[in-house]
Amino acid sequence: MTQWQKSSFSGPGDGNECLELTCAEDTLLLRESDDPERILALTRQGLAALLCRLRVGRAG
Repeated sequence: MTQWQKSSFSGPGDGNECLELTCAEDTLLLRESDDPERILALTRQGLAALLCRLRVGRAG
């Protein structure tokens, strides 16, 4: 069974405003708690690039 970890930036309580992360072999898996069947698989470099892109998008 996969052990998912809730992001510290997620909404409060047990609501469906959570981004969850787990590690599987050399891949990081991301999902939203309100749609747990949809999983995004990324390498560490891919996740870093995604986070960088999201930060740039937020700033501009």
